[in-house]
Amino acid sequence: MDEVTSIFGENVFNETVMKARLPKETYKQLMKTIEGGEKLDPSVATVVANAMKDWALEKGATHYTHWFQPLTGITAEKHDSFISPIDGGKVIMEFSGKELVQGEPDASSFPSGGIRATFEARGYTAWDPTSYAFIKDGTLCIPTAFCSYTGEALDKKTPLLRSMQAISKEAVRVLHLFEGNENVTSVKTTVGPEQEYFLVDKEVYDKREDLIYTGRTLFGAKAPKGQELEDHYFGMIKPRVQSFMKDLNKELWKLGILAKTEHNEVAPAQHELAPIFSTTNIACDHNQLTMEIMKKVAARHGMVCLLHEKPFAGVNGSGKHNNWSISTNTGKNLLDPGATPASNAQFLIFLSAIIKAVDKYQNLLRISVASAGNDHRLGANEAPPAIISIFLGDELSEILDCLEQGKPYGKHEKEKMQIGVTVLPEFNKDTTDRNRTSPFAFTGNKFEFRMLGSNESIACANVFLNTAVADVLSEFADKLEKSKDFKNDLHQLILDTIKEHKRIIFNGNGYDESWVKEAEKRGLSNLRSTPEALSHTMDEENVKLFEKFGVYSKVELESRYEIHNENYSKIINIEAETMLEMAKKDILPCASKYSSKLAQTIGLKKAACDECDCTYEAQMLKKVSALTSSIFAKTCQLESAVNEAKELADKGDSGKTAFFYRENVFAAMGELRAVADELEVITPKELWPFPSYGDLLYSVR
Repeated sequence: MDEVTSIFGENVFNETVMKARLPKETYKQLMKTIEGGEKLDPSVATVVANAMKDWALEKGATHYTHWFQPLTGITAEKHDSFISPIDGGKVIMEFSGKELVQGEPDASSFPSGGIRATFEARGYTAWDPTSYAFIKDGTLCIPTAFCSYTGEALDKKTPLLRSMQAISKEAVRVLHLFEGNENVTSVKTTVGPEQEYFLVDKEVYDKREDLIYTGRTLFGAKAPKGQELEDHYFGMIKPRVQSFMKDLNKELWKLGILAKTEHNEVAPAQHELAPIFSTTNIACDHNQLTMEIMKKVAARHGMVCLLHEKPFAGVNGSGKHNNWSISTNTGKNLLDPGATPASNAQFLIFLSAIIKAVDKYQNLLRISVASAGNDHRLGANEAPPAIISIFLGDELSEILDCLEQGKPYGKHEKEKMQIGVTVLPEFNKDTTDRNRTSPFAFTGNKFEFRMLGSNESIACANVFLNTAVADVLSEFADKLEKSKDFKNDLHQLILDTIKEHKRIIFNGNGYDESWVKEAEKRGLSNLRSTPEALSHTMDEENVKLFEKFGVYSKVELESRYEIHNENYSKIINIEAETMLEMAKKDILPCASKYSSKLAQTIGLKKAACDECDCTYEAQMLKKVSALTSSIFAKTCQLESAVNEAKELADKGDSGKTAFFYRENVFAAMGELRAVADELEVITPKELWPFPSYGDLLYSVR
């Protein structure tokens, strides 16, 4: 057996381990919970806990933790040892069913959006048996949900599980209307999240205060060479990076994470990792682990992994493509069109439901990817625009057009690729191209939601997407379950849906300015910034949607509105404070020192020779002095904007505060950066206080 297959999942309490270690009846009962959603018997938890503890001890673990995903966007863990005291000053190793099922972290120390006051500390974590426990850093990690003492979800996992339950129920209702689905009892959404990231040398990183505090460069003139030659994408992977990727894969495989694809991305120092599909809940857990392990493995190799959406201005930022599909418990992918999609009514009804859901809830999908970091990418000719649209490709678009027009679809035979070299093998040409500018693109048997930022959890996007599609499937099931002429009513429902929601379908270039105008004509939203997007969170239709399926209560949705606005403001404030510190302590003193050197040189040359030409030094001194004066003025303006923003924040309106940070503080930051970057270009390298973009982007050799 080779190394990969032998190590894969070795640190996971997975189905194979459970089958080997649990009594047969306990295993059967647990699998009914995992696969069928049945309520867990407490006696089962006790047996599982003991087996889990024994397995973990054999693996060298001494502690366990309820591993959860609070609204910070990262994971959280509190470690407890297995020890329990006995007579004689000794201990034994114990782990009860209660300890497995329930934990109690401090709920007031995590973001709650007003759900919990500071003095109200109690919260609970609850074991999620559908996501396998695993060992990380010598600790048994138990994936859990996190809720408040009063029952509201304080995490990202709970709403995700609720949304998966909602779409499963409504999809099964629709499927049972078609013959051949009698054995379908549940439906699961599956996701394969592609993860983009940058690698820079740690020694260079440590000299950049902005990278340390904010994850992105707040100052920095473009390097002479960026991505213009398009020579990095899919290029040869440097040995140091290859060594990192090899170790990363090994660590991920040990945790049962299906790391599959690795390659260089478009920008210098940028790379990508893509996994095989998993159920959405597990994919979310795995992606959180992937981001954490990327950083740890990079550190072992003397590098830093940057997951910010835009660490460097002027080169591509990093996203996270959310490849989303729906599958039945019998193994059928509901987004697989089959050989004859035009006559595949079941596929067409699910496709229609998704089209309507994306159109009806386009603002929600935009909200789901809104963040301070992602604002730098969306619409910046490197990521999809902020306008939500669907790409279907030529074949599906033609099928829908024919349905709408009442014309038969002329099936096209598979076309052979004509490459013109006889020794190359023949293969079929795909019936549709790809569209990298589309926010939501059909790619054969799945949809690729391309707007997610690299640093964000995939939970929110999938919660919103699952719930929106569940709503439309519920509506379709309500109509079709009452039908007396199923085939005709089904055809009419598909036809009506296409006619009413085709405005969301766009197969063209999303980067073209003409699309912005065209989208406006179609009535599509263009929410360019996070505060603009978040302002629609509490729209009546959104509140009704989430309450209908129990995914969020109004209180839970309001809490997330507050948290996301506050998070945006805090991020911009940290960036602004960092800029002020760098400008005051580093850039302005550097400018003053350079001016002094130039003036000194002019004086020395004049003293040595009255006729010496000082044109260069004089012109540079004049330019540096002017830029220094401008930087000082812009620094004062930024400081004033920050102080005003803080005063506004104290008044408690998170929405207004976020807008102020966007329109005033963020704008002032841009003005300060522009002048400082101009100064960097003309300042001698030995005087400039930070490593340059060239130093950073080409630091890993």
